[in-house]
Amino acid sequence: MYRELEEEVGLKPDMVKVLGRTQSWLHYRLPKRFIRPSEDPVCIGQKQVWFLMRLTAAESDIRLDADDTPEFDHWRWVTYWYPISAVVDFKQAVYRQALTQLAGRLSPQRRPARRRRGGR
Repeated sequence: MYRELEEEVGLKPDMVKVLGRTQSWLHYRLPKRFIRPSEDPVCIGQKQVWFLMRLTAAESDIRLDADDTPEFDHWRWVTYWYPISAVVDFKQAVYRQALTQLAGRLSPQRRPARRRRGGR
């Protein structure tokens, strides 16, 4: 997780505080139309552990160009549940699962309102 954090957004471990993680691995499978049989190994999905972190450094410390091959060209703060509606449909269940598990790790005054399935 720390390696990914540094590669993708230039943050070192002392620049964040880990508030929680998902209870176990979360899985999604790629729809057949996204599977590339010519790749080796063939990717059929992914399993992930999600972490909830608080940024303890300044926003200006976020560096999308920290790696030679940046994965992102911009970033922004969004509401807690927004990622579910912004991700491709086959990942939505995993995002919902992760955010639901992690919501309890937020302080009571920062805890987001519970989402209704399919709503915003």
